[in-house]
Amino acid sequence: MTQKLALVTGGLHRVGAAISARLAREGYALAIHKRSPGDADPVLADALAETGTLSHRFAADMSDPTAVDALIPAVIAKFGRAPDLLVNNAALFAEGEWAELSAVALAEMMQVNHHAPVMLTKALVAASEGTRPAIVNIVDQRVMQPVPDQLAYSLSKSALWQATATLAVAFGSRARVNAVAPGLTLATDDYSEAQVERLAGRMLLGALPTPGQIADAVVYLARAEAVTGQTIFVDGGAHLAPMGRDFVALERD
Repeated sequence: MTQKLALVTGGLHRVGAAISARLAREGYALAIHKRSPGDADPVLADALAETGTLSHRFAADMSDPTAVDALIPAVIAKFGRAPDLLVNNAALFAEGEWAELSAVALAEMMQVNHHAPVMLTKALVAASEGTRPAIVNIVDQRVMQPVPDQLAYSLSKSALWQATATLAVAFGSRARVNAVAPGLTLATDDYSEAQVERLAGRMLLGALPTPGQIADAVVYLARAEAVTGQTIFVDGGAHLAPMGRDFVALERD
């Protein structure tokens, strides 16, 4: 197999689907991870149908270290070689400020959002003798704008952000490790349309990022052979505009 191969965790839905779709259009074969089987979002389903991309789906629970350890070997067994690109996009999110923080909740959040990406990266580099894979961690703009909301999530994403540069140093020429830090992109049902419009106006660029723009940054980092240990903020400038709270708590109706 000479075609480039990408493993995208959490790659069936939302931003992960946009990243997978863009990589399909860039000519990558795809190993698409999801916690449990399901249908791909339309943006990805359309890209796979239009490009005829070679792809396979892998189910794994990122909260289970054994399942994490089995993922890279499963991809290699299916495609015959290790991925050229790993996008650590899968994430766990939960509400809760400091008073609600528990050791159990924090441990689960760290396992999914930090430990799993780090161990997948280690496994990929170990399996990539003679090649130099690219790893892109999806973090969060809040690593530069800490907020008290969703504390366990914030701590875990900050840990992954710090791990990005640390792993770049640890692996040296054996791998490139970078990160993309999105801001509010696909609003959930917690937001009203009017609230989203007002939040967009608070961004330095006057607009929220799109999933496609996040995918653009991933593709750039996949190609940028002289770049490692870097983070690209794709957030409309949110990390430079003090918010004080998570987006959902701001500009409410």
